[in-house]
Amino acid sequence: MSELASDCAMVMAAGFGKRMRPLTATQPKPLVKVAGRHLIDHTLDELADAGIARAVVNVHYLADALEAHVRTRKIPAVEISDEREELLETGGGMIRAQDRLPDPFFCLNSDNIWLDGPRDVFTELSRGWDPDEMDALLLMVRHHNARNYRGEGDFYLDPLGRITRREPGRVAPYIFTGIQLVSHRLLRDAPAGKFSTNLLWERAIAEGRLHGLVHTGEWFEVGTPEAIAPTEAALAER
Repeated sequence: MSELASDCAMVMAAGFGKRMRPLTATQPKPLVKVAGRHLIDHTLDELADAGIARAVVNVHYLADALEAHVRTRKIPAVEISDEREELLETGGGMIRAQDRLPDPFFCLNSDNIWLDGPRDVFTELSRGWDPDEMDALLLMVRHHNARNYRGEGDFYLDPLGRITRREPGRVAPYIFTGIQLVSHRLLRDAPAGKFSTNLLWERAIAEGRLHGLVHTGEWFEVGTPEAIAPTEAALAER
């Protein structure tokens, strides 16, 4: 039996990539190259290596180019969630794709680059998953394992792994990597149209059902053109 909690992942790829300008003036951010590969191929290759069979990719900005690129993939098999008419943000994007997604499903940003620890991140999340206690399990990383990151962190974790948000003016020890395992329970009673996943997370936090798991490897924030060279240098050392 597979160690994975799901054989499907949603890949968030619809955004404008404004922080990556000017590289995204004529191409969607997932097609920006880092270390010789498009950002989205780093993500899809990781899914393939972990044994995840299907990927649902949402598209909006310069959607034709991105769709043409991912349609060439065999593993994982790619399905398109079309947001050409309206960018639905992260929460609305999951709701649009919900009928294509099993329960639970992995969800990750298309610009993630990471190095696994002893186990791949999808196995890590699967081993930590408890559907009786969790609506979502977010993969976190500590500051010293977050390359190119200059922020103040996102979350705290209690001894049971339950998440609370960073308080204003404080530094939180854990940064969200953009990778999570999600139950359809998180998506219940969602509003129509575009909205952020933060709306659903807030309810899960209040109910004690948003949990975090600390990644044992490294994670790279690749949000701006300036982050590309140091990321490539670090990957070349591995």
